[in-house]
Amino acid sequence: MLPEEVLKTAAAEMLDYHGCGQSVMEMSHRSKEFDDIIKSAEALFRELMNIPDNYKVLFLQGGASTQFSAIPLNLMNGSGKADYVITGQWANKAAKEAARYGEVNVVASSKDKTFSYIPKLDKSTFSSDADYFYICMNNTIYGTKYHELPDTGNVPLVADVSSCFLSEPMDVTKFGVIYGGAQKNIAPAGLTVVIIREDLIGHARDITPVMLDYKTQADADSLYNTPPCYTIYICKLVLEWIKSLGGLEAMKVRNEAKAKVLYDFLDESQMFHGTVVKEDRSLMNVPFVTGSDELNAKFIKEATAAGFVNLKGHRTVGGMRASIYNAMPIEGVKALVEFMKKFEAENK
Repeated sequence: MLPEEVLKTAAAEMLDYHGCGQSVMEMSHRSKEFDDIIKSAEALFRELMNIPDNYKVLFLQGGASTQFSAIPLNLMNGSGKADYVITGQWANKAAKEAARYGEVNVVASSKDKTFSYIPKLDKSTFSSDADYFYICMNNTIYGTKYHELPDTGNVPLVADVSSCFLSEPMDVTKFGVIYGGAQKNIAPAGLTVVIIREDLIGHARDITPVMLDYKTQADADSLYNTPPCYTIYICKLVLEWIKSLGGLEAMKVRNEAKAKVLYDFLDESQMFHGTVVKEDRSLMNVPFVTGSDELNAKFIKEATAAGFVNLKGHRTVGGMRASIYNAMPIEGVKALVEFMKKFEAENK
């Protein structure tokens, strides 16, 4: 969900953005008005995430999945090797795509237990000459998250943060590349944000499509072609909203409080159970089950009728999943828990 304040501002400005007589949907991406929007969005990203000057912030298209190709095309050009940790569907897809361009070393995987944990890593299995080391920071389907980053030494760490972007502070200097689709936590679908250290730009192999070359995008300030203007505008409004709440430290406190309400109930419930080991639980995605497919289906049906939408779990896991992204207020989580208590009492 998007913050209600953001939706109200967007509605108020739909026909006339700041007196220019146009909607943001209508204006040229070369106009002064849009130039102000995209530059403000970048400045807010830099401020909120404390992004150093030697990193570029790129506003791109094609979803996070396009970066599965762009990353090896731009980075896998030294030894031609990369290390990947497989913690779910998205990391697996990224590794398969990278294997088309070079040698992928799967350092570890949690597939053996349906990706219900983040694997402990053995540094002796890392490739010392890897061009990069890849992780998916938060796993939407399975509800796991890295709470401790791999120590990759001089090998650039690349992280897909699509589903935990801006949910808490991050030390950008620990990464070579941070990227994510905006549609979970930042804006509607259509925008992918890439934060990349400048020394990693300019090494794309010759076959790299021009739109996937980070140098093309960095040199053009994300305006090589028409960017997703309206989505970047909404992104700017969301960033302003986060800043108004007190930034990422405040967002982390808010998200931890929300997650605690739900996890505390799951840990006490006789019917509902979380599916993730406690130390690897996500603040954003909370999968849970009853232990009965019939009860799961009944719960989803009744929850939907009561106004709790999108609670059905991914087909590979089953059960339920509550996604409590930044804009979800704690009242929404408390209401869900009350509904779960009621359902449990009525279905003993």
